[in-house]
Amino acid sequence: MQPASSRLIDALRAAAGADAVLWRAGELFVYECDALTHHTGRPAAVVLPRTADEVAACVAACAREGVPFVPRGAGTGLSGGAIAFGGAVVIECARMNRILEIDPVDRVAVVQPGVVNADLSRAAAPFDLHFAPDPSSQQACTLGGNVAENSGGPHTLEYGSTTAHVLAVELVLASGERVRLGSRAGGEPGYDLTGAVVGSEGTFGVVTEVTVRLTPVPEAVETLLAIFPDVVSACHGVGAVIRAGLVPAALEIVDRRTIAAVEASVYAAGLPLDAGAVLIAELDGPAVALPRQVERVRTLCGANGATRVEVARDAAERQRFWRARKGAFGAMGRLAPDLYVHDAVVPRSKLPEVLEAVCAIGDRHGLTLSNVFHAGDGNLHPNISFDRRDEDELRRVLAAGSEILELCVRAGGVISGEHGIGAEKQDFMPLLFTPDDLDAMRRLRAVFDPERRSNPGKIFPTTRFCVESNPKARGYERVSFDP
Repeated sequence: MQPASSRLIDALRAAAGADAVLWRAGELFVYECDALTHHTGRPAAVVLPRTADEVAACVAACAREGVPFVPRGAGTGLSGGAIAFGGAVVIECARMNRILEIDPVDRVAVVQPGVVNADLSRAAAPFDLHFAPDPSSQQACTLGGNVAENSGGPHTLEYGSTTAHVLAVELVLASGERVRLGSRAGGEPGYDLTGAVVGSEGTFGVVTEVTVRLTPVPEAVETLLAIFPDVVSACHGVGAVIRAGLVPAALEIVDRRTIAAVEASVYAAGLPLDAGAVLIAELDGPAVALPRQVERVRTLCGANGATRVEVARDAAERQRFWRARKGAFGAMGRLAPDLYVHDAVVPRSKLPEVLEAVCAIGDRHGLTLSNVFHAGDGNLHPNISFDRRDEDELRRVLAAGSEILELCVRAGGVISGEHGIGAEKQDFMPLLFTPDDLDAMRRLRAVFDPERRSNPGKIFPTTRFCVESNPKARGYERVSFDP
């Protein structure tokens, strides 16, 4: 990578201030990757604007110099989506962290992209409102990143992912032009361009303001912890709950290896070390309706192999259950220096057989694999603990990851539920989409960014999958081409 020119550095300093531009090698090192550590790319420079005007000026400076740029939030992404390729400038939005408005009457909030997910819910709490999407990284991840990746979380089962809660966005295009899409009223005639921006992974431009829907805090919440002998029986319990017509706020499964890691960490929550898996089921809504639902879930879990079911006695115990679930990824650091958190979705009915096959893949490659996932909506997170300094182990990790994605697609699933495609899965897009499908996506991107300077090298394949008859079939050959 060539260092940024002095002319570009001067232009960025003029746009955002001298203290907002990083360009020395030591300063850039921490921006080489996001939470997916085995993809790296050093940026030419990093700029930390505070306002939308400064973002627009920085993007315009990049346009004048013909330099690509990458929007970045807290760096908690797990698909390599915030990595700078091709000498790109990183536009880091962490300083844009103001909540501009909370309207309790219309139940909306207007925020800058650097607002931390959990901070918005804390600010809305005095109005008995909260922001429903809750990624496991919600204490650190930002709303701009949530919009870019269409993030989910445990409570996606009832409340939906980020796209269901975004009403409008302000976007700085690759030319430096600012546009507003959507409406705080929640409905606008014509094409849903706001919906297109959510999940576009920074390839349309830089989001500088988001108007989101706030959700009332439920009157009552009940959280259950069901203990199962293995992951497969826990999956059967999940299927039984859904078939019964219940719609819990969350249905999360944590397996034995994850339990052991959590209980040996600062996230220890008293989970039974002899459990093959635990299911966290959360129900919310009117207080009068919950007791019957709790007993129904308890009965269904017992009928599918649960050895016991605990109901949280109070808010503190509920937080204890969730601390174990949301601290799971952090606890994995005890197992190995690196963690590959996969993200794929399969139909709920296929969960038992897919989980068995996923574990078999890990065993066949001699890897340490664990599972913690959003079972209610079939969003799997097979976690592979490894050391990327071991080239043979890294090769086996990537081979296993490829097999897991192909397995999920064969089961009728998709290759990402909430982490995005980024640099991690772009070459697997043809497992789901034909060349014509991908061309249509590129054309949509070109409407926003004709020169492809906004987050280049993401989402779209850098190799072409060639097969004799079916572009979605297994057994492809990869041939390099310019995306």
